[in-house]
Amino acid sequence: MARRRTARPLDSATEQGPSHIPLDRVRILDTALRLLDEIGLKELSMRKIADHLQVKTASLYYHVRDKEELMQLLSDRICSEMDWPETSLPWQEQIYLWAGQFRKVLLSHRDAVELLNQTIAMGYGRLTQIEKLYQLLVSAGFSDPTVPWIASMLKNYVQGFVAEEAHLQAMARNHHESYEEMSEHHDQFFRQLPQERFPNMIRLASYTTKTNWENEFRFGLSVLIEGFSTKLIQGK
Repeated sequence: MARRRTARPLDSATEQGPSHIPLDRVRILDTALRLLDEIGLKELSMRKIADHLQVKTASLYYHVRDKEELMQLLSDRICSEMDWPETSLPWQEQIYLWAGQFRKVLLSHRDAVELLNQTIAMGYGRLTQIEKLYQLLVSAGFSDPTVPWIASMLKNYVQGFVAEEAHLQAMARNHHESYEEMSEHHDQFFRQLPQERFPNMIRLASYTTKTNWENEFRFGLSVLIEGFSTKLIQGK
């Protein structure tokens, strides 16, 4: 007489459950990036990533050496999201498009600037972006010694701009109804300062507190690009 088969219940511990989805580096990075956006870089840890994946923390170390390597991989992953401008465009326009794309990618992930500042470019995704920026500047005619300097100035400008933009947006979310409401609050504060001591702060209050991010970002780039153009002409 044949034995009756006993049905096995399906739960999270069976091969159909999430804990048995194969753990690999891609899945770890996907989870780490989601957590980065949710809780921020300061709170991100290997333990929290493991808990989210429903695995032991030690299991992560088969795929990622340590948290330092994870940070490197995350920065590489974020930089890999960038689209590169058409190389047939004038070099000035390529820089505008590159900077806009870089800013967009950095703003799309919480604490992305801090993450990049804490790591060194070692992965192919991040290194590819640097290589392409170098090639843009080389093709424009800049001398080899100045190419890394100019690339660094552009990177620092975009990252510094995004850091301030993200910080102010976070302040608005945490303490005000909207960014516009926060701007109005600060505008009123500046206008109540002593006129004889802060005449320029008062006069420029609306420009200081009600930033047009797009115009300011492009203005800063235009100053850099015009300066680079002058150096390029002088160099020739």
